[in-house]
Amino acid sequence: MTGFASIAAFEAALADLREPDADAAADARVRQAELTKPAGSLGRLENLAIFFAGWQRRARPRIEHARAAIFAGNHGVTVHGVSAFPPSVTAQMVANFANGGAAINALSGAAGLELTVVALDLDRPTADFTVDAAMREEECLDALNRGAAVVEAGLDMLVLGEMGIGNSTAAAALCARSFAGGVAGWVGPGTGVDGHGVARKAEVIERALAFHGAAPRTAFETLRRVGGREIAAIAGAVLRARQLRVPVLLDGFICTSAIAPLAAENPAIVDHCIAGHCSAEPGHKRLLALLGLDPLLSLDMRLGEGSGAAVAANIVRSALAAHDRMATFAEAAVSASL
Repeated sequence: MTGFASIAAFEAALADLREPDADAAADARVRQAELTKPAGSLGRLENLAIFFAGWQRRARPRIEHARAAIFAGNHGVTVHGVSAFPPSVTAQMVANFANGGAAINALSGAAGLELTVVALDLDRPTADFTVDAAMREEECLDALNRGAAVVEAGLDMLVLGEMGIGNSTAAAALCARSFAGGVAGWVGPGTGVDGHGVARKAEVIERALAFHGAAPRTAFETLRRVGGREIAAIAGAVLRARQLRVPVLLDGFICTSAIAPLAAENPAIVDHCIAGHCSAEPGHKRLLALLGLDPLLSLDMRLGEGSGAAVAANIVRSALAAHDRMATFAEAAVSASL
């Protein structure tokens, strides 16, 4: 079993998180000080190189095998008109991914990422979480494990994304249940609903939170009650990546919401994660601040599909290229007193 054999195994993995290699990070920091540039002059690119050195456990990290994993799922809560598109669009977009016609196909190719698309029971949407848990325990555990299955030892970086009509409603519900504060600050237009649609989403989430109010607020229970299969799969992939010390590049609001319940239980879950970008969905900036994640990019993107994270992967490649390929002062016979 490469994932989580039981709910208890999932909870144990979340409670016992692996750490980066401090020696490799220290060696990378020393190398940065020896490169032919003024100290700190490459800004966050330097920090990225050190971050990847720690998680890859080598002073000169590299990106040779990187994977973009996109998970797709359908949501029963769409019966309340929370999206501008019907659930059938999820399967249509998955077909578009398979045919190479989506943004993530172009962007993952440009970033040198192997693209994996996992459709999770699209013909069987989750339950309407205003009147029931979105998933049964065994369904949520299966989704977690299907996410974990895309992660393998030897991956240099994992880029995560999603597709699922209605999932911005689930994402907002996850955040509202995981962190203190009201619903309104988490709800946005998603696929493009108007002001009335945003108000309807907020009302639906309020009802859902009230319905599940007495349930345990564990990471697993929050995911299964108000999440979705694709969101739970992202959570499983993030946790499995931590077990294998694979650094993770997160996409937008929905993708990042997958770790909100995990972070509420163990904030250190974000330590191997990088926010690829800050999306235009209003709740994303708030969520990143709560998680302590500083996004690499802010390009007003709100597509999902892992698109923003795929663009950010090019920044990571640049950081590691500079770290690995620049000459040291000694090699270049340049004075170190820049």
